[in-house]
Amino acid sequence: MNRAFAPLAILLSLTLLSGCKKAEEAPVAEAALVAPTGSDDMAWKEYLGKVVGQNQAGVTDRIFPYYLPMNSTTPTAEDQDGKTQYDRQLDNVTAVVQRTVLPGNMLAFGSPDSTKMADLIVTAFAEPQPDALKGSQVLFIGSTADSARVQAAVEAAGAKFIFVEAK
Repeated sequence: MNRAFAPLAILLSLTLLSGCKKAEEAPVAEAALVAPTGSDDMAWKEYLGKVVGQNQAGVTDRIFPYYLPMNSTTPTAEDQDGKTQYDRQLDNVTAVVQRTVLPGNMLAFGSPDSTKMADLIVTAFAEPQPDALKGSQVLFIGSTADSARVQAAVEAAGAKFIFVEAK
């Protein structure tokens, strides 16, 4: 009879133990991120991904990352249609802003060339539909010098603006 109760006793004790609260551990401080100093695309994309990960509070749907490499306006062999990487990314972002972005989504922008990325955002957000981005967020990872003009364009479209200085 005791053998029949042994599994039940173990199950009961595990259930009781799972309800016990662990002693609260001190929160682990996130290490400060340092932006790459060069124009290595992989290093920048890794850095930007980490920054996005630290700033996604309030995102309940998707994150749409946009990246421009250094010299994105210089034509390359891949630019057979006459458009540079900057031109194609500008077309893409402009179309997204004009179609509107659903609440809970985030558009995240970053580049080793902060000024060029800021130019892209300001241009793409130039003529948004009223409240085109209401309830969504726009994260700009760049230079403080570019922050104010990006913020004005983003908030005019109804989005919450989040700025992280790439340093």
